[in-house]
Amino acid sequence: MSKEKGIFALSTPLVISFWLRAAFQWIDPAFATTLKDAAGNSLGDASLAAIGLTLPFEFLMTAVWVGASNGLTSRLAAAMGSGNNDQVEKLKGAARRIIWVLNGAFLLLAFGIAFLAEKVGLDPVVASQFRIYATVLIGGSAFTSFWSILPDSLVKAHHDTRTTMWAGILSTGLNVLLNTIFTFALGWGIFGIAFSTVLGRVAGLGYAIYRAALHEQRRIAETNPEGPTTESTPFRPIHAILGIAFPSGMAYVLMALESQIINFFLARLPDATSQLAAWTLFERGVRFLAIPLIATSVAMLPLVARRFGQKDRSGIRKEIRLAQLGSVGYTILFVLPITLLLGPWVAGKLSGSPETESAVVATLWIIPLSVLVMIPVMLLRAVFDGIQKPRAGLIVALIRAFLLVGPLVWLGIDWASRNGHHPTVGAAWGFSIGVGAASILLWFWLQRELKKET
Repeated sequence: MSKEKGIFALSTPLVISFWLRAAFQWIDPAFATTLKDAAGNSLGDASLAAIGLTLPFEFLMTAVWVGASNGLTSRLAAAMGSGNNDQVEKLKGAARRIIWVLNGAFLLLAFGIAFLAEKVGLDPVVASQFRIYATVLIGGSAFTSFWSILPDSLVKAHHDTRTTMWAGILSTGLNVLLNTIFTFALGWGIFGIAFSTVLGRVAGLGYAIYRAALHEQRRIAETNPEGPTTESTPFRPIHAILGIAFPSGMAYVLMALESQIINFFLARLPDATSQLAAWTLFERGVRFLAIPLIATSVAMLPLVARRFGQKDRSGIRKEIRLAQLGSVGYTILFVLPITLLLGPWVAGKLSGSPETESAVVATLWIIPLSVLVMIPVMLLRAVFDGIQKPRAGLIVALIRAFLLVGPLVWLGIDWASRNGHHPTVGAAWGFSIGVGAASILLWFWLQRELKKET
């Protein structure tokens, strides 16, 4: 019997895959900073602000995508493992019905954004850029993104992670190519940036569909005709998928709401455009540098679940310690020097005005702290899922969004404004303290649960 893999062996491939996806998200801001209006005036800050205002809706889409994908992947893998082809086909059919509903729901959301974007008190230029970018990105991605749920879940159920990596590479490459054509050759502005992102995902979707079809052909060819094909009890595939999808996606929904709350506070400042643009760069920087934490948390779930079933509590504690130590080392040895050495250069390249650049630079030294305090809240939520206590992670996520981060960001902005600092600095402090408090709460809760199980 082969030795079970530890957290580092399981998470390393996911780090590579997730970082490729995160790199995809920097393409739009990079091209947005080059935009100008008909008179030659820079639209960089307004475009960055529009992208920042769209980010919570992207989080919501990600939440739904991740939840549905996790639910479908889990059910497909179980059905394939038992050789139940009838159940696999039912799940695939149910997934298609769910995806059609998601297509319609997010298309309606896009129409709602188009109607309301210029009626909520934003700067007129920011509102116009936001309306165009968000409508095209959310409406178009409702189809090119959600239809990848089925093939992506199939390839993961077949234990093929390389396809996910190559799909990300193809999508990113096509997005860069189309962005260049639409922005510089055709002059389509923020519409072209959003449209290239939508179309770029078609490359990854096509490759994933191709690979999933190959896996399914092989599975069907190798099917045992005497394997189980009927259910001893009624099987409701939609309920089976959604039963896992809902709790899995809720954490991302709360992240979207958290970001929207922060944008709401910043949008009402006198210099809202610069502050929204600065916060967009800060938040994207934190989330990009936290990718290894996210990947490790994804790997932590099956590892903890298996050891929990084996009643190996000491093994669970050991892997938690290793993951936390590795994450702290990554933050100190990589995030800190990269942020301080390259941060000013990145801020200068992506900021559309001296005011925005100054605000971003002022928040750079808070980025490593933000990543550091995210370690427990990212890792331990997966641990709770693994020990069959998912409610704890959801409760702490609710507390974090509404009782910690939201109020603390508001207080931070008020403190910064009163003391001559950039409001974005106050928001960054409030965010970091709120996430840190949630991490502490989750850590103590976990220690209590593990003692109960001893």
